[in-house]
Amino acid sequence: MDYPLPPVGEGLFEVELVRWLVRPGDAVAPGQGLAEVMSDKASMEVHARFSGTITALAAVPGTKVKVGQVVLSYEPVGELVETGAAAARPATARPPVVTAASASPGGDGAAARTDTPRTNGHGHPAPAKLPPAAPSVRLLARKLGLDLARVTGTGPGGRILVEDLAPLIKPRPGAADRPPASKTDTSKLDFGIAGTRQKMVGMRRKIAEHLVDSKRRIPHYSYIDECDLTDLVRLRNQLREPLNASGVKLTYLAFFVKAVARSLKEVPIVNSTYDEAAGEVVLHDRYNVGIAVAAPAGLLVPVIKGADKKDVVAIAAEIDRLSRDAKAGKSKLEDLRGGTFTVTSVGGIGGLISTPIINHPEVGIMGVGRVVKRPVYDAHGDLRPADILFLSFSFDHRVVDGAVGAAFGNAVLRYLQAPALLLLPEKIGD
Repeated sequence: MDYPLPPVGEGLFEVELVRWLVRPGDAVAPGQGLAEVMSDKASMEVHARFSGTITALAAVPGTKVKVGQVVLSYEPVGELVETGAAAARPATARPPVVTAASASPGGDGAAARTDTPRTNGHGHPAPAKLPPAAPSVRLLARKLGLDLARVTGTGPGGRILVEDLAPLIKPRPGAADRPPASKTDTSKLDFGIAGTRQKMVGMRRKIAEHLVDSKRRIPHYSYIDECDLTDLVRLRNQLREPLNASGVKLTYLAFFVKAVARSLKEVPIVNSTYDEAAGEVVLHDRYNVGIAVAAPAGLLVPVIKGADKKDVVAIAAEIDRLSRDAKAGKSKLEDLRGGTFTVTSVGGIGGLISTPIINHPEVGIMGVGRVVKRPVYDAHGDLRPADILFLSFSFDHRVVDGAVGAAFGNAVLRYLQAPALLLLPEKIGD
C-alpha cells in the first residue's frame, strides 16, 4: 500500500525530506517515527499511522515533498498481528514485541517476515527498532554516545525526552575539577570527513540559500573599529559570581546586545528593512536583536525580542535559553523570526576581525571578535594594559551611508566603553 505524506503542521503544504528513520524491511507500528522533515528552519518527525512492513521508500533526502504525495509503500500486517495485544501497542517498549509468528504457531510466511524486524533477534538493530524520540534528542544521544535502546522513555507512549538521557551521562574523569571552558567547544561542530561528498540538505541547504540570497541582493560594505573594553571586563568580573549563584550566566554578549539596542534608537535608519518591491525603507520601532549561534546542524539566529526593554541580566538569561535551545535543535519558529538587527561573535573560537553577511532583509550586522590584552597609550602618553576588542560592521549600502554607519559604530563604542550606562534605565527616573 502507498503511504502519502500526512499533514505536518498548520499552513505547511511542502517540506524538505532531511533523512529517513526507517528502511525497507523494517516493521512499523502506529506513532513510530518514519522520517525527519524540515520547513523554515524547524525540524519535525513524520509518524506512522499504520502497522506494517516497509517495502519501498519513494523520496530521496534533500528533495521537497508535498502533503499528500506518496513517500513510501508498506505491506499491512496480517489479521493476527492487528488483533494481537502486542501489535496494538506502538513499538516503544524495550521488551521484545510479541508478533503473530510467536503468538500463533499457525502464522503464515507473511506474518513470520514481520517477526524478524519487530524483535531484537538476529543481532541486527534497525532504525525502526529504536523507541520514539525527537530529532534533537537523537542528535544529543549520538553526540553523547548513548544507546537509545537502553533509555526508558517517560514521555507519552514511551517517547524519550531530553531529561531521560541525564542518568546515563557520565562525567569525564577530572571534569568536576576543571573550570568551565571559556571558548566554544569546537568538537560539537561538523568539520566534515575527508574524501567524502555531502549532499546539501536540511539546515545546511537553508543556510546556503539564505546567505546567497543576501549577498546577491545586498551591496555590502564593511566598517571596523577598535574598542577599549577594559571597564566592561572589570564590571563583568564583578557581577559574574553573584549572578552565577542566581543561575544567570553573564557573558559579554549580553552587554553587546544591550549596547546595540540603545544605539539603534540613536540611529534609527540602521534598525530597518528595505522593501524592494515598494522601493521603501521601513524603519522599525521595535528592537529585536538576533544572535548568531553555531548549532551542530548549522548556524541559527534566534532573536531577543524587545531588547531595549530588557536589562542586561534579563538579556543574559534570554541568550542562555535561546542558545541552549538552538544547540539542542529545539528552537521554536517564533524564536527565529522578527529580527531587526543581528550580532554575531567569533571571539569564542578565536577570531579578531570578520566581514559578516547581513541577515536579509535587515540592513546591518555587527561581528564581535576576541577580547585581547594589549598595551595602549593613555591620554597622558603613558603605556597601560587594556582589554581590546574589534567590532566588525556590515551595512546595506543602499540604505546606510558610510558616515551613518560610522555614527552607529561610535554609539556602540560609547556604551561599551562606559558600561555602567547599560545598567541604568534609558531615562533616569524610569
